Amino acid sequence: MQEILYLEIPTPDTAAVYNWLQTDFEPGTGEKVLTPQGFRLRVSDTTTSLGTISEKLPSELSVFVWSVQRTTYLKAFRWADKPLHREQQILKRLTTGIRSRFPYEYPEPPMLDLCEQSIFEALAPYYPLTVQYFQKMPKGEYDLKRVYWWEQRWREGVRNPQQPRQVVFSHVGGTREQGEAIPSSPTPPLSPSSSYDLIYIGGALGVIHAAVMARLGYRVLLMERLPFGRMNREWNISRDEIQSLLNLGLLTITEVESIIAREYKDGFNKFFDANNPSKLKAPVLHTPTVLNVALDSEKLLQMCGQKLRAAGGDICDETEFIRADIYNSQVVVTVKDLTSQTQKQVSGRVLVDAMGTASPIAWQLNGGRAFDSVCPTVGAVIEGGFEPGVWDSQYGDVLYSHGDTSRGRQLIWELFPGANEELTIYLFHYHEVNPKNPGSLLEMYEDFFTILPEYRRCELDKLVWKKPTFGYIPGHFSVGSRDRTVAFDRLIAIGDAASLQSPLVFTGFGSLVRNLERLTTLLDTALKHDLLSFRHLNQIRAFQNNIAVTWMFSKGMMVPTGKFIPPQRINSMLNNFFGLLVDEPLEVADNFIKDRFDWLTFNRLALKAARNNPALLLWIWELAGAKDLLRWTRNYFDFSRHALISALLSGWFPRFLRRIQPWLESRYPALWLRLLAISYALTTGIARPHTSATKVTSEVSLQKPKVI
Repeated sequence: MQEILYLEIPTPDTAAVYNWLQTDFEPGTGEKVLTPQGFRLRVSDTTTSLGTISEKLPSELSVFVWSVQRTTYLKAFRWADKPLHREQQILKRLTTGIRSRFPYEYPEPPMLDLCEQSIFEALAPYYPLTVQYFQKMPKGEYDLKRVYWWEQRWREGVRNPQQPRQVVFSHVGGTREQGEAIPSSPTPPLSPSSSYDLIYIGGALGVIHAAVMARLGYRVLLMERLPFGRMNREWNISRDEIQSLLNLGLLTITEVESIIAREYKDGFNKFFDANNPSKLKAPVLHTPTVLNVALDSEKLLQMCGQKLRAAGGDICDETEFIRADIYNSQVVVTVKDLTSQTQKQVSGRVLVDAMGTASPIAWQLNGGRAFDSVCPTVGAVIEGGFEPGVWDSQYGDVLYSHGDTSRGRQLIWELFPGANEELTIYLFHYHEVNPKNPGSLLEMYEDFFTILPEYRRCELDKLVWKKPTFGYIPGHFSVGSRDRTVAFDRLIAIGDAASLQSPLVFTGFGSLVRNLERLTTLLDTALKHDLLSFRHLNQIRAFQNNIAVTWMFSKGMMVPTGKFIPPQRINSMLNNFFGLLVDEPLEVADNFIKDRFDWLTFNRLALKAARNNPALLLWIWELAGAKDLLRWTRNYFDFSRHALISALLSGWFPRFLRRIQPWLESRYPALWLRLLAISYALTTGIARPHTSATKVTSEVSLQKPKVI
């Protein structure tokens, strides 16, 4: 028996596929014998296309379907030593018929009028399991409204990228280097109620950076659309990365230990390989120091909020951003108080956009290329209810798949232990931004509640649900360090709104924390010298050349909209590469996943992957296309150029810059900011600490406690 066909059929209605196979499909030859899962096709000819069939085997094809991951799969096996008569025509007819009868579908969430019914009543006919289990969560109705709002906001941005909603208006005279992307406005400003140095919009990542800047003496205002401190996602990190919060004096060692909910022993990375050839199967990759520290995110936010207020800063929650008017000497921000439905204005020297993928500012600044990819991510924090032995809380799943592509997506799980018996579980996929197929949180949640028992043995009704976790995690395929606009006059973006993070496992939180000293020092320098125009602020970014070159890795994990690929293809590529990391020293895997690899390591691993599977290049070509491969080539040359410059300068340039700081900064502040940004760019992301030219570090170090 030999497998001759394997298809993913993008529908959860496996019964409909059974019926079509048994009733409607006409193979054009042979006798069709129905079976419980499909049919057998008896070929009456006594010869194959290549010769006589073995007497030991019947001349039959066996076709059957099954369901997993809320998707239907089909396989065909040949019961013969050689191809049967007209075998290829039969398989082509079968494939063509299935693709015609069961095409990709991209359902739209319904338009709702919540004045007439609750969110539960409105969505129950479309997403029954999602409604059922959100009703079991403490603030499920509020959170499901948030899921719906976030999806609608994301779809609006994806479908109108060339004409995004205008929220930033310039009243600055003269010609701007970034062109005319920001329109002027005749609307005169109201009298701002108060004035600040920094105004942050977005209270999750925003409060961390805001607290650091407030402690440096700046007048800071933080505004958040939600009640302050409420999170849609949990955060995981490692001890060496959270060190930056200590270096900047934001937290003490005791405070850091108090926000660690759990530190697990090991993290697993494993991808489904049952349908892969033996050379593309891989053992579990162990990464014990990747995302192994689970933080109490809400406690961290509250702690940063307290420090922000203690340093003289203000927080306004349940406040929605409306627009920003930029003038020569200030930015005026118009917001709406959601509790009173009244508008007000505040002014500041700089506006910081920390609104994430929902940011209308990010869409406006970058027009048709606000984001090139996205990870629609859903999940939940579960307090208990798993049977003993289902999971050991000393371990985490960093990246895991339990099946092949599902309805045009390679679904991937993450699992992180939290405090007590809590488990935070995520389901996501890498997705190419497409107006026809923006990516749906609601569809993903229906998947999540359907297939969670396939991933980890459980009875959903016995689980104790604490809260949902969800969001759109963006990606931008930067060709160079200036490819993405993260700033305007008196405006700068951080976190997911800047979209400069890793395509592997890190979100805007990881990017912000790893680059916190860099972003803080550069912004502090710009504020001190009033270098607040676009050309200065656009240098303050968390860009890394090594991250830019790995976007092809995430591109190889996306199924282009409307395109069918072999279901096992993405798992094959993942196993190919992660299998190489298994054979490397632990430090190599750790640095790669934490975006700290250098040029030599990248090239060595890429060549090994190509040698192990020469078809890899063709697979990437099929998924990425010529245009994106050309863009990646530019990435690679930029990465190589940067690696050469870094090799020549990084050993001495940061120290030299620190020595000439007193003379250079006072005389040529713009040049000083530029050179300081270059200094950080030389050393960030290659596992080499930066010798900061500005004294912001403290003499403390967070080490893992010794076990006695």
